[in-house]
Amino acid sequence: MSTEKFYSELPALDNFFEVTDYHNFAWAPSDWYILITDVVDSTQAIEAGLYKEVNLLGACSIGAVVNIAGNVEIPFIFGGDGASILIPPSLLSAAKQALLATKNLAKQNFNLDLRVGVVPIAAVNEAGYKVKVAKFKVFGQYQQAVFSGGGINYATALVKNPDYTNIYSLNNLENATKVVNLSGVCCPWQDLKSLYGEINSLIVTAMVEDGEQSTLIYQEVLAEIQKIYGIEKGFSPFYSGNLKLTFKDKDLNALLKTKSSAKNLLWHKTLLLQLKAQNLIALAFHKLKIEWKALKCVEDKQEVIKATDYQKFSDTLNMIISGTPAQRKKLVTFLEQKHKQGKLVYGLHTSDRALITCYVNDPNGCHVHFVDGADGGYTLAAKAMKKAAQAMQSQDKLLCIKDAQQQGRRQEAEGTRVLAIK
Repeated sequence: MSTEKFYSELPALDNFFEVTDYHNFAWAPSDWYILITDVVDSTQAIEAGLYKEVNLLGACSIGAVVNIAGNVEIPFIFGGDGASILIPPSLLSAAKQALLATKNLAKQNFNLDLRVGVVPIAAVNEAGYKVKVAKFKVFGQYQQAVFSGGGINYATALVKNPDYTNIYSLNNLENATKVVNLSGVCCPWQDLKSLYGEINSLIVTAMVEDGEQSTLIYQEVLAEIQKIYGIEKGFSPFYSGNLKLTFKDKDLNALLKTKSSAKNLLWHKTLLLQLKAQNLIALAFHKLKIEWKALKCVEDKQEVIKATDYQKFSDTLNMIISGTPAQRKKLVTFLEQKHKQGKLVYGLHTSDRALITCYVNDPNGCHVHFVDGADGGYTLAAKAMKKAAQAMQSQDKLLCIKDAQQQGRRQEAEGTRVLAIK
């Protein structure tokens, strides 16, 4: 029996609070596969000023696979420096070729190494992890995938583990197709300046195994965020005033690398002029309120603002929050309190603006706008959270050692007391 319609037939959740409730998730089919991509050494690349390139390659991973999926609806999530995608077995061969071609593009045109891996969900389940899926209706046809159960994180760890490279990683570039269909991947917008002074990239992970407790922790965090920043529109990084088309070379060069090699200077300059002309025409048409379907990458501002992934969930809570320094301090105070109680770990990166990378695919009715904080965003927030988790684990180990030592001393004292009585 085919499982291709598994994701398309899932009911969509209307309230973001519901995505943290494990009761709302369904098991992913065991014959499906998890595709994992991420830019190797992304932190160093970001520190070298390549944050746009890193973000764009994550979006390209999604675009490459969705473009070969046709009418098969598949769940995916953007991670800043990569992506996680679930596919049925019917798409496996074509998806491998698409991602290998994307990996080749990253190497040839960006001089970046895009790690690509494929992990069977059956293997994840056998290891004791779950891959559970839900979807959240964001706007129009855009229904955002949500993951829980630890399976995506486990698959990511397998792909990154050098001991399993030969099993789960895709590296045979010599057999890859040279051309990848990245139709719809675009980024015609300037960086989004915060209306309130800051853009915060936040990642929160509950440190409890019980599903009920985990749900309560995440919902408590969401409630506190709304208490500090207001309802969703209050902390969204988008508003019509900061969504502007770009005409700057530095903003468009990353996108150009998905279309031509930087070594081909003449073709590169020709495409740059084409992109600027397209944005200029779009700007004029918007002012004249004329719709032209040929400019599908330059959508109506209100559609862009609504169809974004500035809040999402994949075993962790990921949010891009616009606010003031005072609001951030209140949030950090709250998160630190919960962290000291052992309930969660978090990572936070602050910038003055956000990045937006668009994926527009008309055949699927899929209009998605991936958002990340500038200058590192989710990548650096994840680094901070990992450090906090390691510190918590080290503290737990130290406490265990101390407890064992104290128990040993008690047993030794008890033995001495017994001998004395004898």
